[in-house]
Amino acid sequence: MNYRYIPAVLLAATALLRADGPPAASTNAAPAQNKAVDQKAGEPKKDAPASKEKEPKDELSETTNTVTIHGIEVKYKATAGTILIKDEEGKALVSFFFTAYTSLDKTNLEERPVTFSFNGGPGSASVWMHLGLLGPRRVFMKPDGTLPPPPFRLVNNDESLLDQSDLVFIDPVSTGFTRALPGEDAAKYHGVDQDLRSVGDFIRLYTTRYHRWLSPKFLIGESYGTTRAAGLAGYLEDRYGMYLNGIALVSAVLDFSTISFNAGNDLPYIVYLPSETATAWFHKKLAPDLQADQTKALAEAEKFALGPYTLALMQGANLPAGDRASIITELARLTGLSGDYIERANLRVHASLFFKELLRKERLTVGRYDSRLTGEDRDSVGESPEFDPSFSAALGPFAATFNDYVRRELKFESDLPYEVLTGKVQPWDFSQARNHYLDIAENLRQAMTHNPYLKVFVANGHYDMATPYLATRYTFDHIGLPPDLRGNVSMGYYEAGHMMYLNTPSRIALKEDLARFIRSAAGSK
Repeated sequence: MNYRYIPAVLLAATALLRADGPPAASTNAAPAQNKAVDQKAGEPKKDAPASKEKEPKDELSETTNTVTIHGIEVKYKATAGTILIKDEEGKALVSFFFTAYTSLDKTNLEERPVTFSFNGGPGSASVWMHLGLLGPRRVFMKPDGTLPPPPFRLVNNDESLLDQSDLVFIDPVSTGFTRALPGEDAAKYHGVDQDLRSVGDFIRLYTTRYHRWLSPKFLIGESYGTTRAAGLAGYLEDRYGMYLNGIALVSAVLDFSTISFNAGNDLPYIVYLPSETATAWFHKKLAPDLQADQTKALAEAEKFALGPYTLALMQGANLPAGDRASIITELARLTGLSGDYIERANLRVHASLFFKELLRKERLTVGRYDSRLTGEDRDSVGESPEFDPSFSAALGPFAATFNDYVRRELKFESDLPYEVLTGKVQPWDFSQARNHYLDIAENLRQAMTHNPYLKVFVANGHYDMATPYLATRYTFDHIGLPPDLRGNVSMGYYEAGHMMYLNTPSRIALKEDLARFIRSAAGSK
């Protein structure tokens, strides 16, 4: 989840004034007492020596269990806990929390793949991929991905990837239970390059301690986690000579110019259009001919976005009046918005405006992570929604179930709050950004040219209004891979949103695609 995706309520820190000092003296206070005197020596008693601060150390819990995947029982060992990341002088810097699942049936580590997974934010723990898609336990949601009534629960995950690969879920610094140690400034780890180094160093250390250097190795990231995964492909290669077999990008963003609605940047308006068409189709706001066939509607939206609409926006104020009228008519047809609204928006409807406008007459807003889901604001006259109903549907179930699961089943104890999605990593250092926008696609291109066996799979949701599918396709169409490596990139499309795995049919399809990808990139049948 990109840092821009975090709801404002999580980014607005609440200042709490505290008075931790001694209370003010009272006019009725008793006079100060003399120090206690040792009756034998007649001297003041010496204060007890301060207790030595507890040395930080790894804290690990190991358990065994089983998961049933498509009728087959898979036995595994679960390891949950923290590993200390140290500098070369041995000073402990970060206590990194992770959860790992390793097969007890397939023990040939040179053949058994290992997959490192994380989410995004920046500021998100790995809980979404862990309990939503890949791990042996899954959060129970309604089949369409909407909120079930509390209290929430976990179920056996029939679509777990554990039948194909061992799994390691990583919480970056300041997320989950991962913390910079006392005396270490956590802000040092809150940035593009800093994050790549810390997560990459954890992967190197885990790979070394658990003897996985000769295993087929994969990364699976979601949202900003795809940014991290693309960067790690280069970092692990350059810093440690660690070559990966594959990277799976779930709801990808590599080039941030594709999602940044800033003055002078017309690209997001273009690449968001087909996702707006998909959303309007789902809510039955399109013309009858488009409403009758979603595939036809999306094909028309893509063609118009990359053709006439792009040419119109490139002309700016020089767009002829007749052409402008034609563009407005077609935009209205493809988005379900009125021509008057599009005219007043100067042909450029910001995503947040679309969320509010599409169902304004019904007094509803559509979700950002999943535009199939709707919410209701205090009023229907504002310009942007008060909240994202698709995020609200997921937060409660994932937070509650993980906090129970990590203690009850994984047997890991910590009194720290598990930071599911935190604003504590802000401000995030985007200093690597080129020409104002971060674009890490070049890092991935270089890694793929250095390691021509590296495969990439990209999962896209039609109703994802955070990282729209055409933006991802645009990025890979412009990444500059040589012809003989273009076949190393494959994509899947699902009838759901950013977290497409919350939707049961999409989760089943995504598992099949990931399993096929792992087998292919690992060289197994």
